[in-house]
Amino acid sequence: MAKLSFNSISLLLSLSLASFILTSHNLFSISTAFEAEMMKQLSATYDESSGNGPSRWGQLNPEWRICNNGTMQSPIDIPVSRVPPRMGNLTIDYKPAPATLQNRGHDIAVYWNGDAGGININGIDFKLQQCHWHSPTEHVFDGIRHQLELHAVHMSSNGTIAVIGILYKYGSPDPFLAKLMADIKSLGKEDKDVGIVNPEDIKFGSIEFYYRYMGSLTAPPCTEGVVWTVLSKVRTVSREQVQALRDAVHDGFEYNARPIQPRNRRNILFLTSKAG
Repeated sequence: MAKLSFNSISLLLSLSLASFILTSHNLFSISTAFEAEMMKQLSATYDESSGNGPSRWGQLNPEWRICNNGTMQSPIDIPVSRVPPRMGNLTIDYKPAPATLQNRGHDIAVYWNGDAGGININGIDFKLQQCHWHSPTEHVFDGIRHQLELHAVHMSSNGTIAVIGILYKYGSPDPFLAKLMADIKSLGKEDKDVGIVNPEDIKFGSIEFYYRYMGSLTAPPCTEGVVWTVLSKVRTVSREQVQALRDAVHDGFEYNARPIQPRNRRNILFLTSKAG
């Protein structure tokens, strides 16, 4: 993958992603099923006391080296902006599609098997692939960590990944998780068909203010070049819903948040979708 300077990254973020063309064709070459199996075989965990925690991921597999030596790793501590946001270029166009619920061992994920629509960032289309959850949150705002984070993973036609992150704190139940609760609680090792799932139930349509930065996948292989959009509004989730997600994963992955990574002078933009 081509190396980009910090100044180049800042320019790409502030002007246009259209010129950001990845030269590597294997950005997402490791399937999620293989990724989960590799984590299991190599005993990769989120527990540092195990000896195979996040600080050692890069030493467990040569293809994971960037987990330890990358310069644009995620998640990060996002400084809460105290200045007015600039206008961003993010549009959302989701639609209902058949979906499957998967227990990947280290997390629970919803995969859309048909065309569920997607997002457009600065003229580039990204198709929705899947969403999954981490508890507690991976990203933090000014050092404050909340209870749950949803990642909606999208991919462009050239293999670039764009992820929308939504943070949740304890409070009222999350409507999207509420529709999946029975399936999550009964989920075994086999994938479960959950019928037609509408991504709009995640309430992406309420996006108004968000942060944008260049980062990476937060689990091995920790691939860099990921376009991150993290919503500034912290939503609510019930304790029961968070516990159900923790109970469903394999032992040792109940707390599956990667530690905060160095920002390394990366530019973080505070943007809005509201005109005027």
